Amino acid sequence: MARGRYVPWPAAVAVAVLALATGPGVASAHEVAGSRFDAPLPLWLLLAGAGATVALTALWLAVTERSVRTADDRSPSGPSPLLTVDSRVNRGLQVVAGAAFFAGFVVTLVVGFTGRQVAAENFATVFAWPVWFRGLALVAVVVGSVWPALSPWRHLYRGLCRLEGRQLAVVGSYPSLLGHWPALVGFLALVGVVENLTVVPRSPALTAGLVAGYALVMLLGAVAFGPAWFDHADPLGVFYRLFGRVAGIRLSRTDAGDLAVRVRPPWRNCRRPVAGLALVAFVVAAVYTVSFDGFTDTRLYQTVLFGTRDALGLGRPTSILLYLVGLAGFVGAFLATGLLCDAFGATGSERTAVAADGGSRVDWRGAARQFAPTVLPIAAAYEVAHNYPYVLRNTARLLGIAAEPLGVAVGAVEPLGWLSLPLFWGSQAVLIVVGHVVAVVAAHRVASDRYPSLSAVRRGHLPLVVLMIGYTVLSLWIVSRPVVAG
Repeated sequence: MARGRYVPWPAAVAVAVLALATGPGVASAHEVAGSRFDAPLPLWLLLAGAGATVALTALWLAVTERSVRTADDRSPSGPSPLLTVDSRVNRGLQVVAGAAFFAGFVVTLVVGFTGRQVAAENFATVFAWPVWFRGLALVAVVVGSVWPALSPWRHLYRGLCRLEGRQLAVVGSYPSLLGHWPALVGFLALVGVVENLTVVPRSPALTAGLVAGYALVMLLGAVAFGPAWFDHADPLGVFYRLFGRVAGIRLSRTDAGDLAVRVRPPWRNCRRPVAGLALVAFVVAAVYTVSFDGFTDTRLYQTVLFGTRDALGLGRPTSILLYLVGLAGFVGAFLATGLLCDAFGATGSERTAVAADGGSRVDWRGAARQFAPTVLPIAAAYEVAHNYPYVLRNTARLLGIAAEPLGVAVGAVEPLGWLSLPLFWGSQAVLIVVGHVVAVVAAHRVASDRYPSLSAVRRGHLPLVVLMIGYTVLSLWIVSRPVVAG
């Protein structure tokens, strides 16, 4: 394992901020032709600067000959809490939040089927897609997953268990062979296909039907296999839990049962390997799917879609085919990168020191499992950049819809009305670049743990740095593309 002196953890992120702040500029705003807004820099300069920022961060980590260890890493409990919440208050908050969310779930089912079938005015579509599915992802990026306390199917399952007087698992324990594959399939179907490629999000009735079907599958699975089903098969549960690894705020229980709030480096929990190849694919799918979502808004995607449709004669399923082909390419590229990391980082006599199994071969599975969490900051950063306007605007809209039956008139609220287009564009660019810098630091940490010497760490880290630079340029290129009218 590579060793070294302590470097303050904010220093690496400061590299990104400094590079962006001191980079070359132009006297007047440069318009990216046909883009959704004016960019403060020429596009080529922005892409080159962002890629260089990621590359220079990796270079800085390599040439300093230090690992970025922190005092927090050496302490199992982490730093002293910033805040401690009494256990009774914490429990009360969980009960209130769980009850409110369950009420939202029920209202979604009722109003989705019976209410006015206008997406922007129906509680079901405004609550389910932006506030629930995407909003809780943003919460997970900040404070970790709160889904176990909110999940309606967990509450329903606990209610059934109380009625039976025992924990239900009528079929038996969860089959280890299934791993997290059900959650991956569910995520690809729910987020990758249904949300991005169908009309379901624009139909309150179809949204309510989808939520009802989702709840039924989760509940039946838990009744069959017990609560382990939720941990392995709930796509949103796994999605939020993975994003929670990036959270800079950690919520944990003290010995007295109180809730402790601590701050931690955002890459700290990205060092832990994921449990299997299904989660490796899930992580890559999270990166790919939010990128694909942004890409579907562009004119170039429409050109590719209709060209492929005409060439193959497949009709509407062409969009699903494009999604799956792109996903296969992303997963394949990541697995190949993991193989190259081990091939470069564990060569010759050092190969026997590879941490995964101590064997004499390149362990691409072990490399994929260890390096997969290091790309979570990329997925999380692009998730926030791409969706925070969508979440904030619809949260404000939801408050108005929920207040209407109570006779309370809530005027139109625009939470981002103060945000100019250049600032909005800049926020997306900064979020994406900082997320990639955090990913580079996380990958350096994993390489330091996995490979036996400093030179091996440098070699083993290199292929992943190249991949992350590619992700950076691709993400910024997508947000700069023209948007087609929806």
